[in-house]
Amino acid sequence: MSLPRAPFWFLRHGQTDYNARGVSQGSVDIPLNATGIAQAHQAAPLLEGRGITAVIASPMQRALVTAEIVNQTLNLPLTTEPNLREVVFGGMEGQPLGTWFADWLNGIATPEGAESFADITTRARTVMSNLLTAPAPLLIVSHGAFFRALRGVMGLELDIRTENATPILCEPVAEGWRATKFA
Repeated sequence: MSLPRAPFWFLRHGQTDYNARGVSQGSVDIPLNATGIAQAHQAAPLLEGRGITAVIASPMQRALVTAEIVNQTLNLPLTTEPNLREVVFGGMEGQPLGTWFADWLNGIATPEGAESFADITTRARTVMSNLLTAPAPLLIVSHGAFFRALRGVMGLELDIRTENATPILCEPVAEGWRATKFA
């Protein structure tokens, strides 16, 4: 199943203390820190006037609060979608990102109790295939590992870190997809 050929905006949540420390969050519902709140406020004007039709966010507080802050400027319908949540990293949640993350990303090993990269990729493909049937472009506010999986669905490089609260325009092009950062 391929994605509908509809452009959309992606925004990873603002920074959390776990991001600042370089540890994995996964399903731990960590709030934004002061930097993350400021980043969300800085992202809002970059998204204004882009024709966005609705904001759809992960229900995890770091993504939802980012979406709510941005939507103070956009003033659009905002809903949550549970399948936009971050991957479950199992026993590696709260641990430093290390070689285990590269092994997980490459499908070599999945930490105990974690969601595999193949599983999150399937989830990303399914939820985005459903969401992208709505009038475009949407703003999707979610998480870093989720976007890596989505990049894979779009045929883009996986091993690229998505910066916190940096808007990314995802557009279908003749040979697949293009993801362009706006900062």
